[in-house]
Amino acid sequence: MSEESSGNTRKVEVVPSPALFPVYFENRDCTVVVIDVFRATSAICAAFESGIESLIPVATMEEAIDYKQKGFLVGAERNAEIVPGFDFGNSPLGFMDGQFKGKTIVLTTTNGTRAVEMAKPASKVVIGAFTNLAAVCDYIEKEDKDVLLLCAGWKDRFNLEDTLFAGAVVKQISKNLRFTNLSDSSIAARHMYDSAEADLFEFLGESSHRKRLSRMNMEEDIIYCLTLNQSDIVPVLEGNVIVSNK
Repeated sequence: MSEESSGNTRKVEVVPSPALFPVYFENRDCTVVVIDVFRATSAICAAFESGIESLIPVATMEEAIDYKQKGFLVGAERNAEIVPGFDFGNSPLGFMDGQFKGKTIVLTTTNGTRAVEMAKPASKVVIGAFTNLAAVCDYIEKEDKDVLLLCAGWKDRFNLEDTLFAGAVVKQISKNLRFTNLSDSSIAARHMYDSAEADLFEFLGESSHRKRLSRMNMEEDIIYCLTLNQSDIVPVLEGNVIVSNK
C-alpha cells in the first residue's frame, strides 16, 4: 500500500456499537464499512464469491416476509438460528455449493442487516469481513474518504470479533499516511488486533458469540469467518441493493 503525505489526512473511526453510530456519523461523504464477522458480513462475502447477482438486505422480519411472498429467495436469521419457513440463514458455508449463482437474494439478520440499514445515508457503504480484508482496505484507499468502521455487535452491545476486524483495517490502512487521523476507538481497536493477530481463534475463545456458535456446533463457521483474504470481492451498497465491486 502506498504512503502519501500530500493533502488532508482522512479521519478513521471505529464505531463499537450501532447505538453509537449517530454520534460518529458527522460527515455523510464517508466510506462506512459494515462489520458483522459472526456471521452476516462473512456470509454476504461468501454469497458473492459463490456467484450471486445481488443481495437485498432488510432490517425487519416484516420486510423479509413481504419479499418471500413476492417470490424472492429469502434468508432470515435471528439469535444465530435460521427462522423457520425461510430459504437459508447467515452461515457462509451455506453458499459453497453455488445454488444461488446468478440470482438476487434477500437477507435479514439479527445485527448485520440492521447496521447496513443504519449506514445507508453515507456516500459509500461496503461489506467487510476477515475473508475480504485486503480487498476492503484497497477499496477504502481508492475511495479516499473519511472512514467509519461500523461494528454490528450483538443487539447494540460491544463484541470482540467485529472490533478485531476494525482494528485489522486500521492497522493496514494507516500504513498510508493519508489515513493516519485515528480516533481513540481506532487506536484501541488496532492495539486489540495487535494482541490477537497471531491467533484470532484462540483470542476469541471466551468471547460471547464464539461460545454461542460453539454451543450450536458451528465451529466450521467460526474457522471460515476467521480465515483471512478468501475473496477479493467487496460487496457495495447501491441504493437498497448490495452488488459486487467487480
